[in-house]
Amino acid sequence: MVAVAAAEERSRGVSARAARDAVLTGAVELARAAAQEVAESPEDVGEHLGTYAEADRLISHRFACTMRGYRGWHWTVTLARVPRGRTATVCEVELLPGDGALLAPSWLPWSERLRPGDVGPGDVLPFRADDPRLEPGYVPTGDEEQDAVAIEELALARARVLSPQGRDEAAERWYRGSRGPTARGAVASAAECGSCGFLVTLRGSLGQVFGVCANEWSPDDGKVVSLDHGCGAHSETDVEPQRSDWPDADPLVDELHVEIVSLLESVAPTAEPATAVVSSADADEAPVDAQPDPQPDSVPAADEPHE
Repeated sequence: MVAVAAAEERSRGVSARAARDAVLTGAVELARAAAQEVAESPEDVGEHLGTYAEADRLISHRFACTMRGYRGWHWTVTLARVPRGRTATVCEVELLPGDGALLAPSWLPWSERLRPGDVGPGDVLPFRADDPRLEPGYVPTGDEEQDAVAIEELALARARVLSPQGRDEAAERWYRGSRGPTARGAVASAAECGSCGFLVTLRGSLGQVFGVCANEWSPDDGKVVSLDHGCGAHSETDVEPQRSDWPDADPLVDELHVEIVSLLESVAPTAEPATAVVSSADADEAPVDAQPDPQPDSVPAADEPHE
C-alpha cells in the first residue's frame, strides 16, 4: 500500500509539471517565428522536429534546416517562462548540428595547418621561440670587446642559425623534391649538375650535396639542385646529329662523259705584224674572211700607168 501511494504521488507530480510546461510546449509558432527572424529566408526553417526539456520552465524547440550545405543541422529555439507565468519568452535561437551533420574538420593550430607555399606577399608568420630547426647563432658573453669582435668582424650578428635538425630536414626535403636525382628531368638527362659549368657551389656541409643553378635556359635557374640532378641545358652536352626529314638528293656523277675545254695560249705582241697560224686541223673550218689576201706577182711603179 505504501508503494502504491508513492507511485501515485510521483504520477501526480509529473502530471503537474507537464501541465505547467504545456505553455512552453504549445508555443510552436512563437519558436518558428523566432527562427525565421534569424534565418536569411523564412524558407530556411523546415518542419518542427519536437521539443526537449532543458530544465524546469525551460524548453527547446527544434526545426529542420533546409539551407544548402547544412545537411543534418537544425534550428534550436529555447523558450522559458517565469514561475506561475502563462506567457512564453524566447531566450535564444541557435543553428546546431544533429546526428550525421556535415561538420568542419577539427581545429588545428597554425603550425600544423600551414603547408609550403601558403605564405603569400604581405603574410607574416608568428615568432617561434622554441623552433627545433634553429639554434642560437651567438650567445653574448658579457665582454663588450669580445662581443663586438664576434658580431662585427666575424659576422655573427644572426640571433639564430640552422640547427643540425634543420639542416637535415632541409637536405632531405631538397633531395627528395623536384630538383633531386629522382626528378623526371634528371632521369632523362645525359649528365649530372656536378659536372655542369653553370653550377654555383654552396659553402658548408650542404655544399657537399647541393648547389645553385645559374643557367638562364635551365628550368632550375636560381634554384637549389642536388649534384646528381640534371637537365637538358648542361654545359657539356650536345644534341645527337640527325638526318633531315627532307634530305637533298645525292649528286649524280657521270664518269664516262668527257667535257672538252679549249685552252688559248697568250702570244706576246711584236713590232712586226704577226702572221696568223692556222693548223691543218682547223683549215677546213676557218672562215673565208679569215684567210690572207693573195699577194700580186709584181707591183707597178708609181709612174707607170695602170692598165
